[in-house]
Amino acid sequence: MPKHLASCRNAFLLFAIALALVTGSDGPCAQGGPGSMPPPEVSVVEVKAGPVPLSFEYAARVAASREVQVRAQVGGILLKRNFVEGAEVKAGDVLFEIDPAVYKAELAKAQAQLQQADAQLSQASREADRMTRLFATGSGTEKARDDALSAQELASAIVAGAKAQVMAAQLQVDFTRVTAPIGGRTSLERVPEGSLISTAGDAGLLTRITQDDPAYINFSVNESEFSAARALLESQGQWDKAADIIRLKILFGDGIQYSEIGIIDFLSSGLDPETGTLRLRGVVANPERRLLPGLFVRAVVTGITLASAVVVPRAAVSQGPQGTFVYTLGSESKAEIRPIVLGREVADGWVVESGLKPGDKLITEGLIKVRPGSAVEVSAAVAGGTRP
Repeated sequence: MPKHLASCRNAFLLFAIALALVTGSDGPCAQGGPGSMPPPEVSVVEVKAGPVPLSFEYAARVAASREVQVRAQVGGILLKRNFVEGAEVKAGDVLFEIDPAVYKAELAKAQAQLQQADAQLSQASREADRMTRLFATGSGTEKARDDALSAQELASAIVAGAKAQVMAAQLQVDFTRVTAPIGGRTSLERVPEGSLISTAGDAGLLTRITQDDPAYINFSVNESEFSAARALLESQGQWDKAADIIRLKILFGDGIQYSEIGIIDFLSSGLDPETGTLRLRGVVANPERRLLPGLFVRAVVTGITLASAVVVPRAAVSQGPQGTFVYTLGSESKAEIRPIVLGREVADGWVVESGLKPGDKLITEGLIKVRPGSAVEVSAAVAGGTRP
């Protein structure tokens, strides 16, 4: 191509580009003509205030409500175990039997001594009656009467001591039958049948019984959160009734909620000096033994409610260089940025502490194309509000 033709072509291209720029800024597209982009379509809800239930979630651990050691109270040969290890037993069930022969012999000896003491008391009583009658007729001396009465009192004391010996011997015989102090699940037996049982130290430990229905849920709360919850309940006049309104939900590690609802029955009197937290304990029914002692769960405290608060959906909240904000619908159907301060996260979104008020129109959907000050098209399906 000749050079003069190439130069003409380049000049024509530059002219065409300049003309396109000029017409692009002043032409039909800029004035919203046939080639302009329509306003983005958004969903808008009217902000409303209302009661907001709060929940507080903590790491927790399951513990048995009771765990006792079953120990032998007398020594001897272990003759029999009457339960299957790991099985459920009831309070009063006979778990172990220790050879009672020696203790039955001691009981028989104590009973014989009691009979002897009874006979001596009968003799002393008859003698005291006789000496009393003789003294009354003047045939006996006062000293003889007093000696007889003293002998009667001494015989009576000997009888009381003999009865006590019989009771002690009977207890020893009864202790050869080791019973369950509570109902629950048994552990592995510590001593096999035929072993010589001693009452000293761990030698007398036969098994353990764990009662896990109901189950305890142990968890800790930081001081600031506890103080805030207490202040809220006090402002509503409900602190004295907290035990009646607060409930405890249990979540397993996979997020599934346990079917039973518990209560809180214990609050430590002071802060843990190492962690600065308060220890709480929940109680929940555990009839199917799904809550195993030692299991880690999530404890969700419910029952505390904000009387009037504004909640925004999570999808409506944006984050920018200046902080957290939402878009509201202003005059002439234009989007406006509204900085907000968020409080607690709740089931429906976030509690707004400041920045929004009832009656504001909040943009909740279609935010990706919204720009500050730009016009928007409100969808025909408008939600009723951020609170029911």
